[in-house]
Amino acid sequence: MSNFGKHVFFNFRQRLHRRSVLRGAGVAMGLPWLSAMQHAFAGNELAANGNESSSPRRLVAVTIGLGLVSDNLYPSQTGVDYTPSRYLKSLEDLKDRMTLVSGASHPGVNGGHRAEASILTATPIGSAGNAKNGISLDQYLAKHRGIETRFPSLVLSTGGNNSPSYTENGAMVPALDSPAQLFTKLFVDDSLAKREAQAARVRQGRSIMDLVAEDAKSLGRELGGDDRDRLDLYFTSVRELEKRMAEAERWSKLPKPKVDAKKPLDVGNPSDIVARIGMMCDVLRLSLETDSSRFITLHIPGAGGVIPIDGVEEGYHTLSHHGQDEEKLEQLALVEGAILSRWGQFLRELGQVDDGDGKLLDHTSVLLTSNLGNASNHDNRNMPVILAGGRYRHAGHLAFDRRNNAPLPNLYVSILQQLGLEVDQFASSTGTLSGLEIAT
Repeated sequence: MSNFGKHVFFNFRQRLHRRSVLRGAGVAMGLPWLSAMQHAFAGNELAANGNESSSPRRLVAVTIGLGLVSDNLYPSQTGVDYTPSRYLKSLEDLKDRMTLVSGASHPGVNGGHRAEASILTATPIGSAGNAKNGISLDQYLAKHRGIETRFPSLVLSTGGNNSPSYTENGAMVPALDSPAQLFTKLFVDDSLAKREAQAARVRQGRSIMDLVAEDAKSLGRELGGDDRDRLDLYFTSVRELEKRMAEAERWSKLPKPKVDAKKPLDVGNPSDIVARIGMMCDVLRLSLETDSSRFITLHIPGAGGVIPIDGVEEGYHTLSHHGQDEEKLEQLALVEGAILSRWGQFLRELGQVDDGDGKLLDHTSVLLTSNLGNASNHDNRNMPVILAGGRYRHAGHLAFDRRNNAPLPNLYVSILQQLGLEVDQFASSTGTLSGLEIAT
């Protein structure tokens, strides 16, 4: 009997509880386990119908754990005719491809550094982190569109496994922080024996519902009408899971794409986050070029060491708690300016890659944001936000009330709609982001 079949068998005449299982032909199916997994396998209508766009739409979300100094980021003018700020000077050639949003935050979200978990979910989890988190923007997209690629999403980091990516059950998706391992995952084929074993495991999982079908019918006869409806919805989700697993079996048999690039060497210095960003972005771009994944998150946590930049003498995290000290602010500006400059280089590289009827940047929404509007005092209001690329009528600088912030989840709804999802709600949104229009 498989490990799956070693669960305690369930007597259907007993009262249902959260650890119930279905059993048939020596296989036990734990209901909570499958329910918890259904988020990763839903939303496959496009793939099922064969509606594959020649220019798929994508999202790359870059999140910074220590924020950006707003005085150096935002111009004093609004609209498209602004004078570039200190940080924007290195991005001046990208001005027409970006929208800056000031005066925005997630309603009800606080907790300083702890709100890092809420960057892409917009879910208040409290200063103690006791509340359940919600699904993040990238995982929402992976749920509804992830079946179209080998990897429904990629969750990456420049250091450590923490990430702002969360499933709809509130579980954090661990980040991969090695460009070398990411390259292997994307482009190096497993051995034939390993691929066959993987396909066999998928096929075994797909057979679960057939094996428990008779017991499922028996269970349904024991339930009332409302419970039967809920069980029918549950089994529908399991069937969607099986479809997703069938797609996984197909991918397991296909060779991975080949790229004209060598496997990178990881940056050894954990404090050299600018080099780490660059190395990860190089592999990330390859993943977009090969359409290996369309929904990618890259998290930049607050490293504690001294970043090797001329003029920087104190640790990054220490500098973020500058207390308006001019010397610390100047060093911090060098660090943050270098991060923005490397991000801009990534955008330019996307803008040079042909992709169907345009360039990769035309079809990729690239979001840069943070949970901290002011890292020095752990303020989660007035979050730094830049949206680049994609099919938007970019609006330059959209400035909202810094005392009464606009809900940032509204931007997330705009992004979801631009990516083709017919939604009008995400977390605490009140609509789409005023001033940002989708290009037709």
